[in-house]
Amino acid sequence: MRILITSGPTREYIDPVRFLTNASSGKMGLALAEAVLKQGGQPVIVSGPVQVVYPANTEVHQVETTQQMLQRCTALLPKCDGIIAAAAPCDFQPVSFSAQKLQKSADENGMMLAFQETPDILAALGQMKKPQQWSIGFALETADFQTAGKQHALQKLRKKNCSFIVLNAPNSISQDESTFHVFDAAGNLRLDFTGTKRSLAEKLLFLIEPNGIDNEQDSTAYEH
Repeated sequence: MRILITSGPTREYIDPVRFLTNASSGKMGLALAEAVLKQGGQPVIVSGPVQVVYPANTEVHQVETTQQMLQRCTALLPKCDGIIAAAAPCDFQPVSFSAQKLQKSADENGMMLAFQETPDILAALGQMKKPQQWSIGFALETADFQTAGKQHALQKLRKKNCSFIVLNAPNSISQDESTFHVFDAAGNLRLDFTGTKRSLAEKLLFLIEPNGIDNEQDSTAYEH
């Protein structure tokens, strides 16, 4: 089984040396790759800039911007059985890019920058996936799990046509473990779990295929 995994942050440049990004470390993507390999599958990672080192026998595609991540995933998904979108792409990008480094302004009010939304990677892939393919999204929410956090995650699950969604909190960023709540497509809570990201990865793979994953399935069937 070939599993597409997005990992890490993306960058959206303001000028040649400055960019928007976030603190995503790629640790969840690494844990997923290790779990897929352990079960005999083939992880295909599309990763933003990270410090983690993915396993040597993992197919890794390095990207930088959200648009680049979308384009690479769009090309790879038809040859995969499903996608686990663990990356944290930038939600916004500058409306305009300055070809020269922006200089400090003498204006005491500072500098104003305008932003627009970036492409929604998971929503786009959710629309293009075949019926036999599946997708798992992540929803990092600052609101309480029992209130707005849960509702936002379920809205994301439906809007992006996910098979499962993982709700977690900001304290999971760059950490090896956290608390995760996993909902299925019907909105049912399937996992309420505190532990390592590696343990979560193994539990997610079990939800996808209780009998384990392997390389026997011919993924070329998804090319048409």
